[in-house]
Amino acid sequence: MKAKLTVRGVEAIKPEAADVIVWDTELAGFGCKVTPKGRRSYFLYYRNKDGQQRRPTIGVHGPTRPEAAREIARRWLADVAQGKDPSQSRTDDRAAPTVRDLCARYMAEHAETRKKATSIRNDRRLIDTHLLPALGAKKVASVTRPDIAALHHSLRTTPYEANRMLAMTSKMFGLAERWGLRADGSNPAKNIDRYREEKRERYLSGAEVARLWAVLNSVDAAGKASPSAIAAIKLLMLTGRRLNEVLGLRWSWIDLDAKVMRLPDTKNGALLVSLGDAAVAVLADLKADARDEIFVIAGQRKGAALVNLQKPWRALRALAGLDDVRIHDLRHTYASIGAGLGMSLPLLGRLLGHTQAATTSRYAHLAQDPVRVAADAIGAELMRLTSAQAEATRSSPNSIG
Repeated sequence: MKAKLTVRGVEAIKPEAADVIVWDTELAGFGCKVTPKGRRSYFLYYRNKDGQQRRPTIGVHGPTRPEAAREIARRWLADVAQGKDPSQSRTDDRAAPTVRDLCARYMAEHAETRKKATSIRNDRRLIDTHLLPALGAKKVASVTRPDIAALHHSLRTTPYEANRMLAMTSKMFGLAERWGLRADGSNPAKNIDRYREEKRERYLSGAEVARLWAVLNSVDAAGKASPSAIAAIKLLMLTGRRLNEVLGLRWSWIDLDAKVMRLPDTKNGALLVSLGDAAVAVLADLKADARDEIFVIAGQRKGAALVNLQKPWRALRALAGLDDVRIHDLRHTYASIGAGLGMSLPLLGRLLGHTQAATTSRYAHLAQDPVRVAADAIGAELMRLTSAQAEATRSSPNSIG
């Protein structure tokens, strides 16, 4: 049956026991199918470049009008003339991976095989908190730069978080290109300006250090935090180590006689950490009353380390009146005290486990403090000497009056 497909004409077609096909007289290959249940849909019949017959559905009558369906059919026929296969393209599109699929592959094939545990946890948090809610259902190939820019903009009140999310997303879509999921050079997270991050470096003063240490040894602290949590904070203060390094400490890595910790896997690889007497004393106390044979900072369960220090830290810092101090600021304080004692930047870098001199250079202005004191002392002595000489000259009987 042939007829020009119009709204009135299509709705006039009566269902029969089998499908009824009506071919459009205006565009070859374009037709309408009416099922026995009265469902009307538009389709296009064509042969692809390999001679295979195709009959993809364009749309259902009602939401799709015949004029719109005919226009889509024209575009598809133009693609067929160029050797393309609209039906196969639609099948491929439906099977194409979503951002959710990309995130899962990124975690399995990249993050979990190449990154450290803390970075893996942070990536997973960024994905679950930001990326999946915004773009999880979207096809990888259809994500655009405006999509990523909008997500980045939505996090503008937390610049650091926004920039970390952007960096991870850029890596993820870079891998999508390598895996053939997007065209080369199409990374939608590229060319998006990062937000400016204000460097926050908080150092505890001598009085604040004393106040915090007193709190850690107080009865009040014992009521707010476990002995393991209190010991962990003391070790953070006395060693300048990162939080995950202290929480993951194992007794097998510590040699109290040699006063060293052998950390097999820090941010910058294996590291030998020298221990001061104060840190050795804290570790010796823990060893004498070891709650766990494996982990130094024991958790609630046997054979498990303490995994979260944030809650006890908030309680303890409140007791010390240090509500603006983060755990990582204890590492900065350790470095600042070393710089204030006149230690060189290379030495500080070794103490902190830095592999790049630029990382330690943030403490350069603090390392200048003892130099300034020395300069002031020399200058004052010079002035004293000149003043003394001038006084001696004035009091001399041979001086010219």
